[in-house]
Amino acid sequence: MLQGRRVVLGVSGGIAAYKAIEICRRMVDAGAFVSPVLTPDSLHFVTTQTFSALASEPARTSLWDSPEPSPHTTLGQRADLVVVAPATARVLAAYAMGLSDDLLVATLLATRAPVIVCPAMHTEMWEQPAVQANVALLRERGVTVVDPVAGMLAGGDVGMGRMAEPADIVAACEQVLGAAPGRMGDLGGLRILVTAGGTREPIDPVRFIGNRSSGKQGHAVADEAATRGATVTLITTAPRGAAPGVELVRVETAAEMEAAVVARADSADVIVMAAAVADFRPKAIADDKIKKGDGVPEVVLEPTPDILAGLGARKRPGQTLVGFAAETTDLVTNAADKVRRKNLDLIVANDVSAPGVGFEHDTNAVVLLRGDGSREDVALADKRAVARAVLDAVLDLRSQS
Repeated sequence: MLQGRRVVLGVSGGIAAYKAIEICRRMVDAGAFVSPVLTPDSLHFVTTQTFSALASEPARTSLWDSPEPSPHTTLGQRADLVVVAPATARVLAAYAMGLSDDLLVATLLATRAPVIVCPAMHTEMWEQPAVQANVALLRERGVTVVDPVAGMLAGGDVGMGRMAEPADIVAACEQVLGAAPGRMGDLGGLRILVTAGGTREPIDPVRFIGNRSSGKQGHAVADEAATRGATVTLITTAPRGAAPGVELVRVETAAEMEAAVVARADSADVIVMAAAVADFRPKAIADDKIKKGDGVPEVVLEPTPDILAGLGARKRPGQTLVGFAAETTDLVTNAADKVRRKNLDLIVANDVSAPGVGFEHDTNAVVLLRGDGSREDVALADKRAVARAVLDAVLDLRSQS
């Protein structure tokens, strides 16, 4: 969706400005013509030289340093998309009020292209009624807001307000461009259900049994599917956001995930079970925090429901079911066994003991095994590329049915 498109990348003065460098690189790699516009405050965190070296043309910082008489109108008129990352409270307020006090806001006011803003600020600022009112007003006017997430903030604080990750922002850009008239993707008309993240099974109100899944691969599948025109529901345990238009359902335990999946499975054309669902959970959950002085507790485990096997048993005609297998030994053998036992059309298997593969990484390397025994190896790549390969395989399977 970014190939050949003109994108104005606005960067305002927040610590998250460093992430805009990665956004710029990803967009250029995807074939976009990127015009960086940096506010004066952003120069406290990043430099024009960095963006000029990575982008498609030199970075701009002022209404007055361009050979063009009206650089804001030139940028705004020729843009296919304007994205501001990070969008500070000041820029959000200026845009909402129509206060064109710098090149970036003037460009926002001079464009008729779709606009995406990616807020980033401390929790206290993000939760301010004035900021929330400005964001709500921009949403009403048709601006796409990629909400911040919870995480580490500047100064060592932790809370809501951290800018979404570059991959998620680029996915949102692709989704907005793909939603334009005449840009329906190859998954248009399909209803796709995706699960992501690792479940947490409580021992007491403080402790839980969990795993290392970050949810990145499942979120990448959901974002890729939405970008390609599908109607997507994402059931996730991860605190990450999702591309615009994706229905986000947050859960925590295996039981919650099972309930959410079962309630939506029958209406889905494709189900991609990328979540790492716990195999076991405590049989009894302590009402209060277990104290160390009480001695070592005896935690009795019981198996959790096998959601994937249940979906395979009730799979309706025309439905495509995709499973995931994270293994450390006998990758293909174990994955092929799951395909047979759980009535899957496709399984995505990875060796999570390999460098750069699987849990918590931004990259993955997988083997795609089909129900007919054929396989495809996907070499180490970023998780969005792996998601693309998975959905390509789904399309191929459906074309043969």
